[in-house]
Amino acid sequence: MANPLIRSLSRPALLSALLMGVLSFGVRAQMQMDHSSMTGSKSKNICLSAGLECANAATPFFTSDGKLLLSWTANGVVSVAQSADLGKSFSPPVKIAEHGKSLDAGADARPQIVADKQGNVFLAYAFFKDANWNAQINTARSIDEGKTFTPPVSLVKDGSSQRFPSVLIKPDDSIFISWIDKRLVAAAKQGGEKRLGGSIAYSFSQDGGNSFQPERFANESSCECCRIAGGLDPKGSPVVAYRAIFPGGIRDHATQVISEKGAQPIRRVADDDWKTDACPHHGPSITVSGVGKFHVAWYTQGSKRSGVFYANSSNQGISYSKPSRVGSEGANVSRPYLYSSGQKVWLVWKEFDGNKSSAYLKESIDDGSTWSSPKMLFSTAGYSDHPLLLSRGQEVFLSWLTRDDGYQLMSIGQQ
Repeated sequence: MANPLIRSLSRPALLSALLMGVLSFGVRAQMQMDHSSMTGSKSKNICLSAGLECANAATPFFTSDGKLLLSWTANGVVSVAQSADLGKSFSPPVKIAEHGKSLDAGADARPQIVADKQGNVFLAYAFFKDANWNAQINTARSIDEGKTFTPPVSLVKDGSSQRFPSVLIKPDDSIFISWIDKRLVAAAKQGGEKRLGGSIAYSFSQDGGNSFQPERFANESSCECCRIAGGLDPKGSPVVAYRAIFPGGIRDHATQVISEKGAQPIRRVADDDWKTDACPHHGPSITVSGVGKFHVAWYTQGSKRSGVFYANSSNQGISYSKPSRVGSEGANVSRPYLYSSGQKVWLVWKEFDGNKSSAYLKESIDDGSTWSSPKMLFSTAGYSDHPLLLSRGQEVFLSWLTRDDGYQLMSIGQQ
């Protein structure tokens, strides 16, 4: 029987690993935690539908009137459905697109969905357009609260590769989108130059995603296979966190504020000294508190530290606190995710014990100065997506897609 880890990897992720050599032990362990538990009782049978029960990734968003929008990818199909009862039941799904094996469904890829105060919905996802894993980001819109969507269209006109869209909706209902862009890599290759990674590109839309401003670069040198995290500061400016490529091929994390004037200086979160040409497929998380404090969590296999870590910054990323480990040192920890409101901060992550994956939580009521003891929220024996956090009104929720136990939307606290 084929190794379940190899079976569960997407073709792009697997080819990337093969081309770049044997991944480090930590990266292999991470992929095992996300995928090998597919051998759980209900997961032994191959799941072939495009429904939520077969989804590999699901992204939630609460509308201004309290409905849950959920977008997911399953067997090459991108779908959206709604729930008026906190995920207990869903409307019939709306199929946005069908790309089959070309859909970007790797470990760090997921559809993005947001909605404005008028009920207009915007969605973005990526698919591979050739055998060399060059991708295209498509967007679709709804002007009837998610009941129907426009046909997907390409985000940009550039013919190189774009992946991992990350979308935020600002208080004024404008949309910010960032992504991994490889046009500089493609241009270098045409000139006979070898260039690693990709670039962090971004754009804004003032009309619900119908049109976007000319794209700009925040950082011309980033990891090409890790998602971008985003949040909004108290002024409504986007703040992004991502795995940058520093001199010497070091793939450590950075943050940047994207103001009206453009991308602000690149700020290094920590000196982990992870020198690698492999694809970690494991991006960071960021949230900005009510007083503007940056909170970042990330995964690394650097020479100076290895595992999942957390740090914060009170000066817009100019300096960060000493990184602290997330989870116990011997545990198989991954997929941290942060949410904040005022001075309250929530941090969730996954731990895999060889048989089941568990979602853990710890909280801070003083903007990250002190934290509660970790507590386990939920466990599942089969495949599971990344744990995510979001809020409705004053209530904070864990959103977690599991194969064996269904989609979980769990109240975890009050803002």
